[in-house]
Amino acid sequence: MTDGVSLDGWPVRLRGVTESVVTTLGPNGRWNAAALGLHAPDGSAEAEAPPDSDATEAPGGSVTARTYGRTRTWRNFTERGGGVVQFTTDPRTFVDAALTVHEVDDPVLATADAWVEVRAEQVASETDGETTIRTWELDPVESAVLAERVPTVNRGFGAVVDATVAASRLDVPGFDEETLLDRLAYFADVVERCGGPAEREAFARIHEVTGWRDRAGGRE
Repeated sequence: MTDGVSLDGWPVRLRGVTESVVTTLGPNGRWNAAALGLHAPDGSAEAEAPPDSDATEAPGGSVTARTYGRTRTWRNFTERGGGVVQFTTDPRTFVDAALTVHEVDDPVLATADAWVEVRAEQVASETDGETTIRTWELDPVESAVLAERVPTVNRGFGAVVDATVAASRLDVPGFDEETLLDRLAYFADVVERCGGPAEREAFARIHEVTGWRDRAGGRE
């Protein structure tokens, strides 16, 4: 039995919070890539996601996502009205999208297995401390599947995705640094034991961007 919800216009079935990368066109004519959590309208429990991208369920059963603060995704959704959501299992793509300013010339990334162009309409807004959280309803326009593969489970990949959440919250008010560093140390161990070359390369990139190992000291 196939898990997930099949939605008109979406190239893949969605369940819970599905991790994706969205590219949005900036004022410089380049596409900014950022992590984006997609919440399927199935009532599934929410999961954690990077500050630029959690998700929630919207009225009417649409796929939605959130932007936190004045991010490039928020700006480009506001000014352009949408972007290109893509699905990839490349951990290095997730790290660059979640933790760096990653701009490319083309809207579809080389590592994408599928993509969907979406219109983004803001449907809600709330404030948490000094951060404005905006909820966007995503309406598919056009999509394509570029590669089909038999899925495999790699704990290292999951650890990389979760690590981007912890790493993105370092130095963010309201999050305890000691707790975040402990999480990163745990994920690093999982990647070392269970990940492959791509996962290890991606995790090394997390340290390169954040310097978390220097802060962690003897935790590993």
